[in-house]
Amino acid sequence: MRAPLSWLREIVDIPADQTGRDVAERLIRAGLEVETVETIGEGVIGPLVVGRVNQFEELTEFKKPIRWCQVQIGPDTINGIICGAGNFTEGDLVVVATPGTELPGGFRISARETYGKTSNGMICSERELGLGDNHEGILVLPEGTAEPGADAKPIIGIGDEVLDIAVTPDRGYALSIRGIAREVAIAYGLGFEDPGQALVDLPAPAASRELQECATEAPDGCDLITMRTIVGFDPKAPSPLWMQRRLVACGMRPVSLAVDVTNYVMLELGQPLHAYDKGKLKGVVRAAWASDGEPFESLDHVQRVLRSDDLVIRDDTGVIGLAGVIGGLHSEIDDETTAIALEAAHFVPEVIARAGRRHKVSSEAGRRNERGVDLDLAPYASARAAALLMEFGGGEYVGMTAVEAPHEPVVVPLPSSMPEDVAGMDIPGIMVVRILQAVGCGFEDETADVLRVTPPSWRPDLTDPADLVEEVLRLIGYDELPSTLPTAPLGRGLTPAQRIRRRLGMAMAARGYVEVLSYPFVGDAELDVLQLPADDHRRVAPRLANPLSEEQPYLRATLLPGLVSAARRNASRGHVDLALVEMGRVFQGDVADEGGARPGVRARPQEDEWSSLNELLPHQPHHMAGLVAGAREPQGWWGPARWSSWADAIEAVRVIADVAGAHVDVERGDDPVFHPGRCARILVEGRPIGHAGELHPRVIEVAGLPERSAAFEIDIDAVIADAIAIRPAPEVGTQPVAKEDLAVVVDSDVAADTVRAALESGAGELLESVRLFDVYEGPQVPQGKKSLAFALRFRAPDRTLSAEETAAAREGALASASAACGATLR
Repeated sequence: MRAPLSWLREIVDIPADQTGRDVAERLIRAGLEVETVETIGEGVIGPLVVGRVNQFEELTEFKKPIRWCQVQIGPDTINGIICGAGNFTEGDLVVVATPGTELPGGFRISARETYGKTSNGMICSERELGLGDNHEGILVLPEGTAEPGADAKPIIGIGDEVLDIAVTPDRGYALSIRGIAREVAIAYGLGFEDPGQALVDLPAPAASRELQECATEAPDGCDLITMRTIVGFDPKAPSPLWMQRRLVACGMRPVSLAVDVTNYVMLELGQPLHAYDKGKLKGVVRAAWASDGEPFESLDHVQRVLRSDDLVIRDDTGVIGLAGVIGGLHSEIDDETTAIALEAAHFVPEVIARAGRRHKVSSEAGRRNERGVDLDLAPYASARAAALLMEFGGGEYVGMTAVEAPHEPVVVPLPSSMPEDVAGMDIPGIMVVRILQAVGCGFEDETADVLRVTPPSWRPDLTDPADLVEEVLRLIGYDELPSTLPTAPLGRGLTPAQRIRRRLGMAMAARGYVEVLSYPFVGDAELDVLQLPADDHRRVAPRLANPLSEEQPYLRATLLPGLVSAARRNASRGHVDLALVEMGRVFQGDVADEGGARPGVRARPQEDEWSSLNELLPHQPHHMAGLVAGAREPQGWWGPARWSSWADAIEAVRVIADVAGAHVDVERGDDPVFHPGRCARILVEGRPIGHAGELHPRVIEVAGLPERSAAFEIDIDAVIADAIAIRPAPEVGTQPVAKEDLAVVVDSDVAADTVRAALESGAGELLESVRLFDVYEGPQVPQGKKSLAFALRFRAPDRTLSAEETAAAREGALASASAACGATLR
């Protein structure tokens, strides 16, 4: 919201020595976000005067239209000026920069020879003066604005300061000069005359004219609608210059008197208005719910298809507006409109926000309606607009119709001691009352221990005691609150799980992985890339009530979409040799229904309160996922490159387990994300915790990844739980070790880990370790077979093993592998 300081001064008696930056500092201290303070026409140095074009000559010998103008810039001073614009006539008042004046951008005006004439000055456009972006013609002032030679700077607003305020969603009242002026008055301790409650003198309604009727068929979406009718309006009447200048200063483009007045009142008071051409309306104008599939063409010439939960404004011909968001094309006012029906209504904010996002329409009216507009403001604002329309465009006032649904006033109970309990400082109850009264709140009893507070109609965000406490504290000043750092308990530091997660991150970085941090939001499109079926548990995730994007409305239940997107982005830019890893929370299951305890702020919640709150949340374990693609080891003088494969993904999981100090088992797996024959299931204590392997060819193709890309994802919390579990320390043997190597031939589809487990099972208690050190598939083994070579280590705790004992253990291991896997000795 852009707020000219001169406009604020009209409402609040700001001290004359206070600049825009001084006011901005006060507002920032009160909690508003003032982003910048701009000066209109900053960079204009030297005189700007009002000039009258007495006559001009068309110079036709040039490629573009050129006019040689005689411009009166004083009682007896006429300058000849060359001008390339054609939007003025003889007798018009213009703004002239005389020689010696410097315009924004360092453009200095001087007398110079051009087009065969000596041009003494320049007739200026809005953009050349830094007033706006309009450069289609020069700035023409209304007749009677001033006499030639008068200082033009105050007339066009040069030098006025404008505060640019970022309005948060809970402070819709600040999207108006009225709301910002109230904050300025509170910040300076000044009186405030509310323009939103000022009565406007309108003429008596003309009984002989037809009044435009209105109604609401959807009180749960529109609880108040008013319609004022004006006839005999002059559609050619221009907007006054001061109104145009204020609209431009606030970032809006002047269009016509009727449109400018509705925009001006919206900026001034915060009430969106819409002007209809009454001659195009049929029957009663009413707020109602749309029908599924109902068509509607909006002012921006877009054909829209409505749904049953879209709130619309309709008459007997059909939909004439998407309520509170954008008007319809076929009922808009135009250059022939002489009868105006002026709508002002109050809508439910959630309905407007939903419609704006669904139809991708962002309008100034929608921004205000979706934040909540003053419930009592509509009739006052429409009266103000009607008075301005008739003042500058003439016409006859026919009257107003209105329909309002009953509503109960909001009363918020507030313990008078709650603000000081939250702030940790002494705040007397009388100060709480005075501050909230300045905001506009009312009280049943100002001395009660529990204040019954009635928030003002323009603050629909004040619905909870905490909201009122926030108002008290921000107006006292957050810088006044005591700051006390909590004392950390001694001797704790990081938890075992935190230390392991940190160690895992460093270990993966040491092995060439780059850690990425992706957004935790996903949509159906990202999950479809992974070829997940509709009933997959990774599609069951919490849906956000207010997502940043409708394309990504869910919290992630898997880390793979973020890694795939990062890999695709890198691959599209030519970086195909990738080793990416991410560690973060995933969200499994849905959010429980609302309920549970609501703990206070004075003390730590009790354990039962914590439990009831946690039961509302989905399961949120830490996962770790990685993706490798392209060359895992580059080509060089040492030899050819080694390409990434499913084995690298499985090896990464083993590294993670070793660094954490946990034990994982690997077996053949089946997951729709991975290649059917190159997928491993990862287990801890027999419980699956994830998968690793080569990505499915369809996933690779759809995602645009390099061929044979591989990935893994495991539950790190399960790994850490196994790592920190209390178990007996390993015994360090002091007797000599007996070494035996064993090569067996098995079918190609038998997993090496299955053979390893069989060898462990049959080798007996003397086996200390078994390790796979070679895999061979070639002409020396039968077709469809492979050779697996294992290193077996035997040790007894109390003696040196004999050759017979070692051989017996070796034969037992071979027999077990033969029975379990069909292994034969090579």
